[in-house]
Amino acid sequence: MNLLACGVVFAACQTVPNQPSDVSVSLAPLVELHDVPALAVLVLRGEAVVAQGVAGVRVSGRGEKATLADLWHLGSCTKSMTATMIGTFVEEGRVSWASTIGEGLADVEPMDPGWKPVTIEQLLAHRAGVPADLRQGGLWSKLWNLTTPHREQRGVLVAAILAKPPLSEPGTQKLYANAGFTLAAAFVERAADKPWEDLMQERLFRPLGITSAGFGAPGKPGEWTQPRGHDAAGKPVEPGPNHAGDNPASIGPGGTVHMSLPDWGKYVSLHLAGERGTSTLLKPETLRTMHTPYDAPGSDYGYGWSITRRGWAGGRVLTHGGSNTLWMAVVWVAPEKNMAVLAVCNRGGTPGDRACDEAVGEMVRSFVEKEPPVARADSPASPE
Repeated sequence: MNLLACGVVFAACQTVPNQPSDVSVSLAPLVELHDVPALAVLVLRGEAVVAQGVAGVRVSGRGEKATLADLWHLGSCTKSMTATMIGTFVEEGRVSWASTIGEGLADVEPMDPGWKPVTIEQLLAHRAGVPADLRQGGLWSKLWNLTTPHREQRGVLVAAILAKPPLSEPGTQKLYANAGFTLAAAFVERAADKPWEDLMQERLFRPLGITSAGFGAPGKPGEWTQPRGHDAAGKPVEPGPNHAGDNPASIGPGGTVHMSLPDWGKYVSLHLAGERGTSTLLKPETLRTMHTPYDAPGSDYGYGWSITRRGWAGGRVLTHGGSNTLWMAVVWVAPEKNMAVLAVCNRGGTPGDRACDEAVGEMVRSFVEKEPPVARADSPASPE
């Protein structure tokens, strides 16, 4: 996301004392400009919502309006959620960030020896040599056709990857790969003998008061109570069985969570609290470890977070985008200002990307940029 300047005139926010500013009317021009069905945003200051809004329809060609309570697919913004859930096992001492595949996944056979020293940290930081392209040998097609329980589907992917050597020496190159998060999730699936989906609900979503979270495309076929994702041509895609409307469950830990925008805000608030030293679900030091780039020259990625700097944020920012090509989601976290901006759209590709980018840019200019940095007792490491 480049935070481009918006080419439309934004309407004044509707405000109610002690209530979030309603920016819905400001989003409507972007829906039209970029030909997206719907667009929604949320601005946080700590745990408080300071602005929110939604414009557009759930399904192109239909009249049902999108709402703030609707469910949105978050794509790769799932990654930091998986890492956060794994952090609960780290704090219990059941795994560590340094746990290796040779230790935690020793039951997988055959295993190429090159995988044995790979750590959870390297998997979560895309430094493990995991392939991004899963088409070789027909694996991707096989994963699409699986109808077994989700944990078993992930087992097929784990076995296929570990049977061949890593694409690069672990720890050396950044190779962005959804499957790396499947491998990391396999550690705790084995430790708890439960599927990743159950662990996410039990250890992350329910403790944070998140009640809308689910997996795969939201909604039910033939019902119009939730938004649909839309393909490159702007055509709505129906959810359904066997991964319809989303990617296979085998790469779920890297990108299949959906939830409402306010509930996503609760999750992002946890990471803001970690930066302020006030988090309760996880220790602040655990979250700050997740927010620190992998220890390698030029590294800009922690555990499910890209890390860079922006002037409007007063310094360091945590960010990530997510899309399964039918949806778009993006989050920008400004720790020095204790603020964050979240945007979602039910169309992927260039239209959804630009709509979210410009909406975030306007929210930054209207609510974040003008805020002074918040005093803090300490500051975690950040890239220069």
